[in-house]
Amino acid sequence: MPVRGLIFDFDGVIADSEALANTVLAEAVTGLGRETTLQDALDRYMGKRWRDVVALIEADIGQPVPDGFAETLRAATLERFRIGLREVAGARDFIRRFAWLPQCIASSSALDRLRLCLEVLGLAAQFGSNVFSADMVERGKPHPDIFLLAAERIGVPPRDCVVIEDSPGGVRAGLAAGMTVVGLCAASHLKPDHAHRLAEAGAVHVGVDWGEVETLVSRLTGPAA
Repeated sequence: MPVRGLIFDFDGVIADSEALANTVLAEAVTGLGRETTLQDALDRYMGKRWRDVVALIEADIGQPVPDGFAETLRAATLERFRIGLREVAGARDFIRRFAWLPQCIASSSALDRLRLCLEVLGLAAQFGSNVFSADMVERGKPHPDIFLLAAERIGVPPRDCVVIEDSPGGVRAGLAAGMTVVGLCAASHLKPDHAHRLAEAGAVHVGVDWGEVETLVSRLTGPAA
């Protein structure tokens, strides 16, 4: 049966945002007394819901984060996005190539951050209200909740959805939802061994760029409607 819906992770898939966001986060955690590099932040905090990130930071610094920490970090991150955010090369063309299919975003990021980033990238109109945050469900990735919500909202059964992910936790979440998961290793923050990690997590295919993913998805979806 041809695939009838596309579900995109966002950070590292559509927006090349992880290096920017985690640089700001590393600076903030360092300011709290725990020396943290960009790579430390990527390894420790990336891909998790904010409440889980805060719990990890508090464990790392041995005390609660200060009042206003979330708001200060959010403002600094969004400002960095306004100045320097770029798409993952090829994302826009892929989205438009498959515009005939129901599409949505299902991300661990907060909804206001997702909407701002889509505006900065000029992609807000492509998704409209089909933008879903893990804050909208009980459990974040690697649990399937956000992907199941996304499939329900776009009206496509999970078995007929393709998920495009760049994190092992996201791959596992898509598989747990009963979906076909394609890995993408095109963002600037990824290490050379990342494709292996996505394949190990269960991705049916891992593309090094959007062109490779387009070739695979074209085979899975069949002819355009």
